[in-house]
Amino acid sequence: MELSQIVKIKAEKNLLSKADSGQFKVAAIGEGKCTLASYNRRDFYKITLVTKCNSTLDYANRSIEVKRPALVFTNPLVPYFWQGETSEEGSAGYFCVFTDDFLHTTNHQESLQDSLLFKAGGEPVYFLNDKQVNYLCSLFSRMREEVDSKYVYKNDLMRSHINLILHEAIMMQPAIAYFTPPKAASRLANLFLSLLNKQFPVDLPLQTIKLKKAGDYADQLAVHVNYLNAAVQEATGKATTAHINEKLISEAKSLLTFTDYNVAEISYSLGFEYPSYFNNFFKKHTGITPLSLRKLL
Repeated sequence: MELSQIVKIKAEKNLLSKADSGQFKVAAIGEGKCTLASYNRRDFYKITLVTKCNSTLDYANRSIEVKRPALVFTNPLVPYFWQGETSEEGSAGYFCVFTDDFLHTTNHQESLQDSLLFKAGGEPVYFLNDKQVNYLCSLFSRMREEVDSKYVYKNDLMRSHINLILHEAIMMQPAIAYFTPPKAASRLANLFLSLLNKQFPVDLPLQTIKLKKAGDYADQLAVHVNYLNAAVQEATGKATTAHINEKLISEAKSLLTFTDYNVAEISYSLGFEYPSYFNNFFKKHTGITPLSLRKLL
């Protein structure tokens, strides 16, 4: 990561933090009006209302057929993608994206990571009857109309609509009709690598990595850590921990080379509780200390 890229990311992040509207977006599927900066995409949760669909949702290590109206909840740390008719012509509905902080008001203190609908290992798909489709369409349609208004309290209004959607889903039974796709080991390894790559580059000083060890990744993917380790070893020839360590070392070298953050700040951002732990880790894998690397530049 070059210094110019880091400076640009910081500037854009500061602009985003000043604009409350940057924490929430809503649009119709295929509308093309909901764009997010790629560096910040990992922070956004997503609720999708599909009223017309003939697709399969690959979510973590599961695949779920979605061939009728459904409400879908996706977590920014769990890799997912749609297979099948995902174009504007093949599907219809609405979606909204928002950050955890957007819903953090005095009446909403629980992190979305721990909520019933978004937590790791939860069920992401809820099938709908006609009455539920009409009700949820009305909520999304109102959000789509009101988000562009000049109403002073429109963000509070958006939060109210989101909470109505969340409560409607909590009252439903989730869809459990999922299956394990073929070549499960290869697929799980790819999901792990995607999840690993999503954590980088680290945006100091505002961000620290959230997943630090193999068990953290296994929790996000809703599998046992031993199963994850075996799948990654089979598919890549390297252990899960080896992939994590290589990524940490690569990012550490980049931060030491292209930024002026001190070793303590870098160690904290990479998930080390104490700088001494980071120093020992770095020296073990490179043969030199972090400060020694800087002196060589």
